[in-house]
Amino acid sequence: MLPLTTHTLEKLELLLKSGGYKVRYEKGNFKTGACLLQNSKMIVVNRFSNLESRIQSLVELTREIEIDHHLLDDKQIAFLHQLKQTNLQL
Repeated sequence: MLPLTTHTLEKLELLLKSGGYKVRYEKGNFKTGACLLQNSKMIVVNRFSNLESRIQSLVELTREIEIDHHLLDDKQIAFLHQLKQTNLQL
C-alpha cells in the first residue's frame, strides 16, 4: 500500500517531471483531481484538492500514460512498477 504523505506526492511529481511531464497546481472550475492536456505533456491538478485526492489523481494518471524508462533512474523505474502493480486504498 502506498502511504498518503507529502513525501509520496513529491516522489510522484519528480517521477512525472523526469518523464517529461510538467505538473501544475491551478485553481479553476474543474473537478477535484487531475487532467492531462491534449498534445502537451502537462498535468493540471486542482489546487484546492486535499493531499489524498492529489496523490490518487497523480497515481491514476501515471498508470495511464506511457513514460520512457530511459529518462528515469533505477529507483524511479522501481517506483513506477510499484505504482502500476499496487492498488491505492483510501
